[in-house]
This record gives sequence, C-alpha cells and structure tokens, in this order.
Amino acid sequence: MNTVSLSRSVEGSADSVRDAMADLEAFTEAAGFDGVVVDGDTVHITNHVGLLELTLDLVVTTDERETLELEQTDGIFESMTTRYTVTGDTESCEVTAETEFALDVAIVGQVLDATVIKRQRTRELVGQLDWLERQVSGASTKQF
Repeated sequence: MNTVSLSRSVEGSADSVRDAMADLEAFTEAAGFDGVVVDGDTVHITNHVGLLELTLDLVVTTDERETLELEQTDGIFESMTTRYTVTGDTESCEVTAETEFALDVAIVGQVLDATVIKRQRTRELVGQLDWLERQVSGASTKQF
C-alpha cells in the first residue's frame, strides 16, 4: 500500500472548511482534474496523465462530520481511498488529506509507477488545500 499525506493549518473555523468541502464537485475540481461529475454520493473523475486518460469512480463511504472519505469503486487502482479530516475550532483548524492506494499492475504496468502517482496526487491535494484556504479566507474577509 502506498500513501500520500498532507496537512495544513487553515485560519478559519473547522465548520467553514467542512462547509466548503460539502460542495463536493467544486472541492474535487480544485484538484485540477480534467473532468468531474458528481451524482449524489458518487464522483466520476477523468484526468490525463501524460498520454493516458484515466477515469475513476469514487463513492463517499462516510458521512461523519469530521471526515470526508472517498473510495474507488472502479478505476486503475487495485484499491484507493482518500480521507480528508478537519480538526479544530472556531478560529483555526487543521486539514489532513491522506490517499492510500495499491496499484493494479496488470492495468498500470510500466507506464505509471507509484512515484508518478504520488507526485501527481500530491499536486492534486495541494490544489484542494489551496482552494479550501481561499474559500475560508474569502468567507472570513467579506465586508457586510
């Protein structure tokens, strides 16, 4: 099993971060995927990595308030789960994004390896955490 994990402190309430993440389509698009379609608790992602077009179907597997978890139901991985955990209070919070994956060697083969996947996934998670910060800081700096 391979793991990519990032944590970031965010100036803003844990509730405001969770509210931003609840917009699952926008939150997923922030990773920079080429296509995202959300249908209820199912997320379909299309992404180009080099010359390959990759598709993943994910399902929201938990509805706990502190954690958003997405698990692959169809795609290139033998298994893949991403968890977004938000801890904190009304002033600031910590967001941890962790993806665990196992490669399906028969599908991935020599074209992609764990290093390429980790590098790509790190960029995607950074994009999502950047987006969360913009959403929360934008919400907290609005003038009424």
